[in-house]
Amino acid sequence: MSETTGSVRAVVAVPLSEEHCQLIEALEPRLEVVRDHGLYRPMRGPADWSGDPDRVRTSQEQAAFEALVDSADFLFGIPDVDPAALHRAVASNPGLRWVHTTAAGGGSQVKAAGLPEEALQRVAFTTSAGMHGGPLAEFAVFGVLAGAKSLPRLIAQQRGRVWTDRWEMKQLEEMTVLVVGLGGIGAECARRFKALGATVWGTTRSGEPVDGVDRLVPVDELARAAAEADALVVTLPGTEHTHHLVGHEVLGSIKPGAIVVNVGRGTVIDESALVPALESGRVSFAALDVFEVEPLPADSPLWGRDDVLISPHTAALNSQEEERIARLFAANASRLLDGQAMRNVVNTVEFY
Repeated sequence: MSETTGSVRAVVAVPLSEEHCQLIEALEPRLEVVRDHGLYRPMRGPADWSGDPDRVRTSQEQAAFEALVDSADFLFGIPDVDPAALHRAVASNPGLRWVHTTAAGGGSQVKAAGLPEEALQRVAFTTSAGMHGGPLAEFAVFGVLAGAKSLPRLIAQQRGRVWTDRWEMKQLEEMTVLVVGLGGIGAECARRFKALGATVWGTTRSGEPVDGVDRLVPVDELARAAAEADALVVTLPGTEHTHHLVGHEVLGSIKPGAIVVNVGRGTVIDESALVPALESGRVSFAALDVFEVEPLPADSPLWGRDDVLISPHTAALNSQEEERIARLFAANASRLLDGQAMRNVVNTVEFY
C-alpha cells in the first residue's frame, strides 16, 4: 500500500476515554478519531471494553451507534466486543479497511464473527497481543512460587493455628520452568523466570531463539519435555491447534509434583485430564487465570481443591492497559498509512 495522505476516519467502537482518544490524535494526526461517548456502555473498571450490560441503548441510540460504526475506515475495537456486531459492521461497510481488537486473543472473536472469505481478505484485523505480557508474566511467577513455597499448606496451618515441624521448600533457581508458547506473554515469562535463576525451556514452532530461554522444545516433543520440567507455564492462545494441547498425554507424562500455571487460554488445558493429575499428586499445584468455560461453573471440581488457585481471568487487568492499547493502535495506524506491515495481524486461517 502506498503512503496515504489526508484524514482517515478512525471510529472508536468501545468506551475509550476522551484522554486516550486525544492521545491517538496526537500520535497520528492523519487520523480523524470519531467518537460519541454518549453511545458507549460505561466501563465498570479498568479496560472493561464491553461496558456495563445494564446500559441499554434506545432504538434511536442503537441506530446512531451503528451509523457511527459504519462510517469508519478503521475501527478501534469490536463494537460492544460482540462478534455478531462485528459481522454486521463488516457486511454494512464496504469501505472498512482495518479493525483493531482490544483483546490479546482477538483472533478468536474474529473467528466467532463467522465472516465470509471476501471480508477476511478485504479487512485487516489486529489484536492487542503483548499489551498484557507484563501482568500475566507476574501472575505466572506468583503461581509457580505459590506452588514451590507450599502456599496452600501455609494458609491451612495459619488458619488452624498449627505449628508443625519444618519442611524443605522448592527453590526457583533449582527448578526447570517449561513455558508453553514463546509469543509476547511467553517471552515475558521467560525473561522473569530467568532473572530469578530458573532454567527456562520453551516450546517453539519457528525454532527462533528467545532471550532467557535455555532450550527450545518442538511442540511435538512437549510431553517428553514435560517429564523433565518442574513447572509448566501455559501462555498459548486458543486455536484449533492448541485445543487440549496440555491433555492426558502431557499431564500423564509430567514430572511428578510439577506445578501448572495457565495465563493463556483455558481451552489449551484439558480440565478433565488436569483433575485426575491433581488427585494423583502428579500435579502438585495449579494456578489458573483462565478456564475452558468462563465463568467457571459452580459444579467444577476445581473449586473445591486446596491445590488449585482460581483467578477469575483477572491477572491481566491493569489501569495502564487502555493507554498501551491506544498507543499500539496509533502506531499500527501509522504503519498502515505508510504502507508498512502492522503488528499483531490476525492469521485468518488459525485465528491467532
